[in-house]
Amino acid sequence: MDTKKDVQQQFGKSADSYVSSPIHKEGKDLQKLLQMVTATGEEELLDVATGGGHTANAFASIVKNITAVDLTPEMLVAAENFIKGNGHQNVRFLQADAENLPFSNEAFDIVTCRIAPHHFPNVNQFIKEVYRVLKPNGQFLLDDNVVPEEELFDHFYNAIEKRRDYSHFRAWKKSEWLRMLELAGFEIYEWHRFEKTFRFDPWCNRMNLSQDEKDKLSEYIQGSDPKVKDKFRIVIEENQVVSFQGEAIVLKAMKR
Repeated sequence: MDTKKDVQQQFGKSADSYVSSPIHKEGKDLQKLLQMVTATGEEELLDVATGGGHTANAFASIVKNITAVDLTPEMLVAAENFIKGNGHQNVRFLQADAENLPFSNEAFDIVTCRIAPHHFPNVNQFIKEVYRVLKPNGQFLLDDNVVPEEELFDHFYNAIEKRRDYSHFRAWKKSEWLRMLELAGFEIYEWHRFEKTFRFDPWCNRMNLSQDEKDKLSEYIQGSDPKVKDKFRIVIEENQVVSFQGEAIVLKAMKR
């Protein structure tokens, strides 16, 4: 089974839990994205891999129109119910692949993508597509989980994400994001590092893990290198993982 079918299968059954997920709904990273954007109220915005629709919902009141796309039909239904339930009528919903966007060149003023690119099997193709559909001086607002530069930490975080969610492809390093974007022609305008606390049970439950799968993942984390436990602030109580800390990058890149 390929990664994109994995994504559809995983998120098709998890759509509603992503709409209600506090880490997606209430993250400070979303407020930072709103602070970073330059908007007059006349912009056409594309939200790629909209998921539960939180980003599109947050931006709906500050731009003219939003096109929200996702690979998974069930996600689009959940997002539409959420956004229209909040009274926004300027968002349209479309099933589309982030690596093959069905839009003409220079169609949008702003592109957003939040907590999704770690699922994309060809992230460079996604970046090229964002660049293509943006107007000159267009803004790309990116927000995704990243890994530290050290290989041990990179391997650990990607390993636990893959064990939790087989549709996870790769969380990239901060340096990799900056490099990929600049090589595609973007200028990095502003970026921030965010710390994220993941509570183990809700993190597993969002992907509908069985108790046996949760126990095995907890054992794997508890058996990790002491440096890893320290770096990721892993909290263990009564032989169970309670929480750990990850990180995300939030950035604004400009098409010049």
